[in-house]
Amino acid sequence: MWSGRFREPLDATFDGWQRSFRFDWRLIPYEVVASKAHARALAELRVLSEDEFKSICDGLDGILADFEAGGSAREKHPDAEDVHHFVELELKLRIGNTALKLHTGRSRNEQIATDLRLYVRDSIATLQHDLHQWMQAFLVQAKSAGDAAMPAYTHMQRAEPVLVAHWLLAYVSMLQRDFSRLEDCARRLNLCPLGSGAVAGATLPLNRAMIAHELGFDAPTANSMDATSDRDFVLEYLQTLAQIALHVSRFAEEITLYATTEFGFVDLPEAFSTGSSAMPQKKNPDLTELARAKSGRIIAASHTVELQLKGLPLAYNKDMQETQEAIFAATEESHAMLSLLGRFTGALQFRADRMLDAATHGFLNAMAAATYLVHKGIAFRTAHEIIGNAVRTCLSRGCELNGLTLQELREFSPAFEQDFFAAITLEATLDCHDVIGGTARSRVAEALALAEFNASQWAGSNAPPLNRFVEKPGDEAATASRGGKHAGT
Repeated sequence: MWSGRFREPLDATFDGWQRSFRFDWRLIPYEVVASKAHARALAELRVLSEDEFKSICDGLDGILADFEAGGSAREKHPDAEDVHHFVELELKLRIGNTALKLHTGRSRNEQIATDLRLYVRDSIATLQHDLHQWMQAFLVQAKSAGDAAMPAYTHMQRAEPVLVAHWLLAYVSMLQRDFSRLEDCARRLNLCPLGSGAVAGATLPLNRAMIAHELGFDAPTANSMDATSDRDFVLEYLQTLAQIALHVSRFAEEITLYATTEFGFVDLPEAFSTGSSAMPQKKNPDLTELARAKSGRIIAASHTVELQLKGLPLAYNKDMQETQEAIFAATEESHAMLSLLGRFTGALQFRADRMLDAATHGFLNAMAAATYLVHKGIAFRTAHEIIGNAVRTCLSRGCELNGLTLQELREFSPAFEQDFFAAITLEATLDCHDVIGGTARSRVAEALALAEFNASQWAGSNAPPLNRFVEKPGDEAATASRGGKHAGT
């Protein structure tokens, strides 16, 4: 593709080392559709005749069809330097020297920038679908939980009781933010670099607006130097995946803890657990432990690209080739993990009895007790001290606050009345948090209804592309030859 300037062959080891087709084969469908759009622009300028344009498009369609059918691209053209070289070699094999006209007026610098935008845009749609499925699993569990209560923790110490649904909806809020971050990323990246040339713009008057429209972009990019060197969209995308991975890891940690005998809040689904080769009684939280670990790899991908991009001068530099493996690895791991988490979360069985016992012991109603005194006209700082003294007495006697008699309570303050005992029941403790976002039963019911409505709005507009990331079990040979499945844009 570039050998005219050179007289010596490449060092064989260096040649193999510098090639990218071993990983950028994933971009074949995007290279094909972008090449068709470029061919149309060349046909408009009469650089291609109608027959040549049709021949090129038919050849490109054949390349994509073969690839989607599972053809091994790497075996067919082992000398392909990158995805662009592969498509050119394969197109020439199919239609002859007419294929060589396709590169007129374009550069690999703009091609890879375009292919990556198309790939990330498609990947965002898939990951939004995965997030929506996981969100739905949380919503189903929250609805099923009803008025079941559990302890909420601060500093990993029991703090106050909350509805189980309230805890589950906390994760829905995280996923909503993740969903919207992906949406923002997709909107910002949706500009088309084709027509930017190598650095200064195309040398032909290509119809960039038509090309952008053909590929579903909002508009052409504004500056050719920025277009060919911009990887902000890659970094923003990976940072969003890192945020998702962080949320995954927090959930995985909680479920791992709650599944222990010491907590006993949840029974792990056997379909997502394994046992011990030595200890017959074990059921291990393999999914959550692996999710916790794999999240680190996704977060690391973001840092990897940050380090690759820092200090690069304008415009394109070969360093940027190294960003691709991080994109592909983080995308594939995120998709594999999220698609499992939806099914895993839906299969969890919560131990309402254990959660209830934990929520009604350990003075989790102390805040409600202090609030009771506030309603009696006592300053909160004073009320806090009064209840603290009462708790200390209870600890010495081995009872809860409701185990003290009214007479004993009045030794701490004359403000206590008989209605105190109704004010510190589990139901009253929950319902005293009667604010937007609180765990009062009516507020959680409203929050659940709103979350279900929002999820229903997102469902129809984010149908995913075909699953192109994860091989089916038994596809090891296919994995070795082409690394995964894909779909066109």
